[in-house]
Amino acid sequence: MFTIEETRTRRGILQYRRESLTGLQCRISPGRMEREIDTAPIMPPSRDDCPFCPGVLETSTPTFEDGSRIRRGESVTFPNLYPFAGRHVVTVITPEHAPDRFERKNLTDAISSTFEALIRFPGYASINWNYLPSAGASIFHPHLQGIADEKPTHLAEIYLTAGRRYLAKHGHPYWDDFVEHERTSERFLFEDEIFWSANPVPLGEREVRGILPISTLEEFEPHIEPLADGILRVIDFYRGLGTYAFNAAIYFDRDGNSGSGHRAFCSIIARLNPNTLSMCDSAFMERLHLEPVILTLPEDLGALFRRKRSGKTSTTH
Repeated sequence: MFTIEETRTRRGILQYRRESLTGLQCRISPGRMEREIDTAPIMPPSRDDCPFCPGVLETSTPTFEDGSRIRRGESVTFPNLYPFAGRHVVTVITPEHAPDRFERKNLTDAISSTFEALIRFPGYASINWNYLPSAGASIFHPHLQGIADEKPTHLAEIYLTAGRRYLAKHGHPYWDDFVEHERTSERFLFEDEIFWSANPVPLGEREVRGILPISTLEEFEPHIEPLADGILRVIDFYRGLGTYAFNAAIYFDRDGNSGSGHRAFCSIIARLNPNTLSMCDSAFMERLHLEPVILTLPEDLGALFRRKRSGKTSTTH
């Protein structure tokens, strides 16, 4: 499923990992953890000028073509005012500007609302979440973003194309083999309807992936609640490690492609906590070389998850 080349440095080991299916690469340098660049989060709680807070949202956000917004529970979905996709919607998860934690119903409702907005638009869909400014959120108030286009995003296209080649060569989906392989690995985290494990070739710090038993957005609705449960479990795990900021994305094949062998999957990565220096964890390697530098070994992430679940003390990022 992946290859590892390892070399020794003055600070320990350096690993070069490559995913066999896609050719995606990363570098893992656990010694860089000693820099302790991630500190306690500085959370900007002010509601001043927040366009997503109650009393402001109705006048600051646009409506769909029929003049409506989608409301489900406490969530509200509307078009993005500055779209970068054929269909680009925003879902405000909760009226609370800075919730201490997310409730299952809130996240389930928000994902369901985003699903409802995207299912009307044909193409390749994804549901995404930037949480906190250090993870790229331009608005502090927690919200999801859903996009759909006639063409998939670059990462989705890599997996879709490679997955088709794998299916043609082996006669069965790559994702089924991946789950079978990872289920007995040190990277396995938990499984119910959805399989969750640390990604062996992470695209970001402490990347966790959830593999769904479906391919397309049109098959998604029955799996929204268990997916929300899994996402919240990963978020709680991150917070136990002292990490608050994160990015998440759920990738789907094009509607009508349920027999493609692709499996929709959710990827979550930890980001640096908000800080006064505007420091982030994306630099030239991540943005200009498309080869992320990771601090945490995926195998260690599995051990940290099991330690937290058993009630033992966790380390801090």
